[in-house]
Amino acid sequence: MATQRLQINLTRRFLLLLSPLLLVACIASQPYPVSTPLPQPISPPQVRAPQVGQQWVYNVRNVFNQELVDIVTERVVSVGPQIRIERSGLKAGPLPDEIQEPWGYVLQDPHWNPPQRFVQPIPLWPEQLVPSWSGFYRTRYQVVGYPDSSYYWGLNVTALQWEGVTVPAGQFSTLKYQNEAPYFTSNDFSRVANMRNEVAWFSPEIGRWVIRRSSGRYLWAGIYWNDALWEDYLEWELVSWK
Repeated sequence: MATQRLQINLTRRFLLLLSPLLLVACIASQPYPVSTPLPQPISPPQVRAPQVGQQWVYNVRNVFNQELVDIVTERVVSVGPQIRIERSGLKAGPLPDEIQEPWGYVLQDPHWNPPQRFVQPIPLWPEQLVPSWSGFYRTRYQVVGYPDSSYYWGLNVTALQWEGVTVPAGQFSTLKYQNEAPYFTSNDFSRVANMRNEVAWFSPEIGRWVIRRSSGRYLWAGIYWNDALWEDYLEWELVSWK
């Protein structure tokens, strides 16, 4: 009997470890926007430096049913040791700011719910704009407005390839990259496991992504990854920029 229980426990542990890999494959199977492979630039391009007044407008859609969730405007309002990007939604109204310190490293990230403020800034895009480059970053975050507690955050960043994409704002040469946050700690203590994944098409020309897809799943006690609960699965598509 003891041997049988041990085998069952080992099987459960194996499935728990295997399920996130299957989950990532499932997410990746959702059709991506049409893109064209591009050769790697001879010299990695320079990312546009921030200036007050720069602006990006995105259509935000539910990936599963393509419903237009909101139209979000992001605008650089201050540049210095910190770069502050003010955000607002046509439906949602004012949204939490994004703060970078320095440019390309996020200190306050409003992209996930709830918004996060990191103890140490981490990259928003690959530190080297070269396919196959990767990096792992381990830090802690606080929920914006609640500085008394912090939670573990680990992020894998992988540059995939250069691709040309067309969106309502025009045609762009982009570096496609992937972010994975496996087994981070949620501020919601009812969650016993969490993972998030996103793919972005980053344009150095505009200093921001042209398309960004993000999703997350989590477990409560007593359930497994095949029954995991979804966070929002959203796609951000650039409508205009300046």
